[in-house]
Amino acid sequence: MTLGPTPVERLNRARADLRMGVPVVLRAGTDGALVVAAEALDAGRLTLLRGLGQPVLALTERRATTLKLAAYDGDLVRVQVPPDAGLDWIGAMADPAHDLDHPLKGPFRAVRGDDAAIARAAISLAKSAHLLPAVLLVPIEGAATLALTEGLTLIETPAVAEALWAAHPMAPVAAALVPMAAAQAGRLHVFRPDTGGEDHYAIEIGTPTRDVPVLARLHSACFTGDVLGSLKCDCGAQLDAALRQMNAEGAGVLLYLNQEGRGIGLANKMRAYSLQDQGFDTVEANHRLGFEDDERDFRIAAEILKRMGFSAVRLLTNNPAKIAMMEATGIRVTDRVPLKVGRTRQNAAYLATKAAKSGHLL
Repeated sequence: MTLGPTPVERLNRARADLRMGVPVVLRAGTDGALVVAAEALDAGRLTLLRGLGQPVLALTERRATTLKLAAYDGDLVRVQVPPDAGLDWIGAMADPAHDLDHPLKGPFRAVRGDDAAIARAAISLAKSAHLLPAVLLVPIEGAATLALTEGLTLIETPAVAEALWAAHPMAPVAAALVPMAAAQAGRLHVFRPDTGGEDHYAIEIGTPTRDVPVLARLHSACFTGDVLGSLKCDCGAQLDAALRQMNAEGAGVLLYLNQEGRGIGLANKMRAYSLQDQGFDTVEANHRLGFEDDERDFRIAAEILKRMGFSAVRLLTNNPAKIAMMEATGIRVTDRVPLKVGRTRQNAAYLATKAAKSGHLL
């Protein structure tokens, strides 16, 4: 072992760099590229990148469909950035905020025929940093030398896939009694992944025994619903109702997972809300941004439950997919307990979309 960062630690450095607009170097075998998040790019760095080679913009297949681009690489598309294109062009390609005002952005020159591994890893990295899944790449020779000379983070692309898709241990950090309006007998547990990513929480109500299925809820963080009381979703009402039901039964565990906006982050969720104001439903909005319907990873929940000694749950959910995910990760679901609360005039269309397109039982 060395004092230097592990591949997972380098991944976290790369996330931070991308959010600040600092390039990172990705390498796949002998190929390498400078990578910058499209939304964090500034004019000065764009000029420097152009001095090193031909910039290419990589977008997901979802975003490509909106732009009427053929995704020759299957799950993504790579487009050459025109010599006269500036930040406005790159921003318009990455962010659908003004698609309806300026629907035609071509003509495009797509890159095809060579390995898209670096572009694929770069998009995954941007997603994990809660940025728009749109990245600028400049192929370079001597990637390791450039990274060392410029002080840039260097990552091998297999390490990106391994770190992002592997199940990571969740270590308990702290726990304390937290009496709540919904349940006075509450204890809050904080868990932290070994990736250095965001903490996740378990709210234990009462003293649930580990030898029988526990009443459980997997609740994804929703700042707008849980904190602001937004009427656009049913999240805040579900959080309160779940805690109250656990309190009424005398025991339960609610996992509060920091996966805002179905895993895309609060900023992108607000972008999706803005698109909904233009008439798109929640799934269409995610797709126009370049995301899948749901980007969450519920293996986190299974890992926490196991660390707490639970192996079977009665799951408070309207989403059958959560049941399948728990079963696939080794947590037995003995019963689905419906949680039908929080319907408002403002979220009726949102709930209808969840039922029609995401399979929720509403």
